[in-house]
Amino acid sequence: MSARLFDYARWTGQADRLVREYGAASPYPHLQIDGFLDDAIVRRVAREFPGPTDTEWISYKHYNENKLGKSKREEFPPFIGSVVDELNSPEFVSFLSTVTGISGLKADPMLEGGGMHQTESGGFLNIHADFTMHHYHKRWRRRCNLIVYLNERWEPHWGGDLELWSRDMKGRVTVIAPVLNRAVIFNTDDSSFHGYPDPIRCPADVTRKSLALYYFTEEPDDRYSAKSTNYRARPTDGARALLIWADKQALHLYSKLKERLGFSDDAVSRILRRLSRKR
Repeated sequence: MSARLFDYARWTGQADRLVREYGAASPYPHLQIDGFLDDAIVRRVAREFPGPTDTEWISYKHYNENKLGKSKREEFPPFIGSVVDELNSPEFVSFLSTVTGISGLKADPMLEGGGMHQTESGGFLNIHADFTMHHYHKRWRRRCNLIVYLNERWEPHWGGDLELWSRDMKGRVTVIAPVLNRAVIFNTDDSSFHGYPDPIRCPADVTRKSLALYYFTEEPDDRYSAKSTNYRARPTDGARALLIWADKQALHLYSKLKERLGFSDDAVSRILRRLSRKR
């Protein structure tokens, strides 16, 4: 199964080049890989990817983002679940560790914050640095992300490009279009700022789709403090900066409650949907 879902021979044969490109990239280590999966595999994943009304999604809708997510692996379409399992397998994690230079990487079977992501027309994700520690594993430090885009015939004027910003948030450094079978791997720390902050302008029957997997290392002690997602204003955001900051503070409180009480985004989203239907 692994040889069929990810071509290890092809990509490990290019490991030296990938390592060099990853480490030399700016504004922080990252890598764009086109043709990441076999063409037939990625097209099947895109074809079987559920639409906004085909399954229950976590609704991430607040001032700093507007998108849908699904992290419950057992509810994924079977083939998509198999691909996710491959990208969480020991063999793939070993390959990822080689490329990034991060030893001891661990996959997250819970797919906390990851899994299937989907953004409808008008959706966005403000520039941010990701949460630094796993919400349910206190010593799991988040180290790198893998995003695989699943968008056939994506038009440039629709927007939705992934933007990588400088660590001082003074400017955008790299822009990556979310086209089919393009993978992006990048280090995550408290100043690896990224996002797609402008509302996308795709037609109503099109969505921006991706698979997102996050990888961790288990730290021996509590030297790394947990930080929630750190949304930041762009220099051009003006008065919006205050609203971005206020929403970030509310999400920080929510994140702390998650850690303390153990509830999930999926459970909260289900409760909010039921309350909405009752209204």
